[in-house]
Amino acid sequence: MATALVVGGTGPTGPHIVNGLLERGYQVAILHTGAHESDEIPESVEHIHTNPFDVTETAAALGDREFDLGIVMYGRLRELAELLQGRVNRFVSVGGVPAYTGWGDADALWPAGMRVPTREWSRLVINEGPDFAVNRKVANIALTEVAVFDLHPTASHLRYPWIYGPGQVASLEWSIVRRVLDGRKSLILPDGGMTLQSRAYAINAAHLLLTIVDSPEVASGEIYNASDEWTPTLLQWVEIIASALDHEFEIISVPWEYATLAQRLTVRGTPHHRVTSCEKAMFDLGYRDLVDPIEGLSVTAKHLVDHPLEAGGSAERSLSDLFNYEGEDLLASAWKSAMVNVSEVAASVDSGLKDRYSSKFDDSDRTEWTTIRK
Repeated sequence: MATALVVGGTGPTGPHIVNGLLERGYQVAILHTGAHESDEIPESVEHIHTNPFDVTETAAALGDREFDLGIVMYGRLRELAELLQGRVNRFVSVGGVPAYTGWGDADALWPAGMRVPTREWSRLVINEGPDFAVNRKVANIALTEVAVFDLHPTASHLRYPWIYGPGQVASLEWSIVRRVLDGRKSLILPDGGMTLQSRAYAINAAHLLLTIVDSPEVASGEIYNASDEWTPTLLQWVEIIASALDHEFEIISVPWEYATLAQRLTVRGTPHHRVTSCEKAMFDLGYRDLVDPIEGLSVTAKHLVDHPLEAGGSAERSLSDLFNYEGEDLLASAWKSAMVNVSEVAASVDSGLKDRYSSKFDDSDRTEWTTIRK
């Protein structure tokens, strides 16, 4: 029987990967701290409890064991890749999409903002010039990828975006779910919530990793982006979560620079899009989403209602959401007041532009090509 070592395994994607390996006939051992366990992992799975962030402790826990497959999705990847060199026949690792230039600093690109979509061969922070400013953590993510392939030339590497679903400790969806539970009727969204931010439902991300396991020759030496097949806008993300909980918000669109209390909802420090395409996995590996984002977000929202984050607890604080409702109401009121005159002017100069491909467009009496009323 083929053997597999999974470093991690109890996070949002871990149990789905472990059970997928079991279905494929692997004898699985998971290496983790033991601080969190999952009821979804069968008793037949071996648990190796140690500290994956300490390579010395990990080496002691593993002894001289070898495995057919090693999947590292937690701990110090660079050190674990070196530890497992020559001890696994196949090496699969999980890192993050911040390795792309522009992820953390949108104006590092010109025009500012990552290209939509961003594919696996796009610019990385480590490929920039010596004067290029980069966050140390981001640089390490990219440098670790290089180290993985230096140590395991036939490895496969998966770049995770934001993962959502049951089991995610600091769920971004909680920002919306808590407001629903608190009875909030309105919600400020920067730029009307038109920002795009790639995410992956936990089941989908796990399934993508398993397609790599299933395609050793194709995936050898390759890097793949994990993401859902389509990316909701921030507004759609809010609408899906609210609808799942039978709630409706009055959406107040405020330009990014003034929507200070709501900027965190775009995840990063600028309003630019961050869309990482999973097309390579779709075309090379035959990947397709198992769960549509609408269903995945709905399941996540309902799970959070049943398993709410502790108000003011560490997980909630990690979201950088102040839940400052008094401040939100003050900002919304000021914005609406300021827009009274703007609305009057906008109406007075309205060109009457119509979309001639919309079902609302009546061309029965049109005599020329123009779509402007005046």
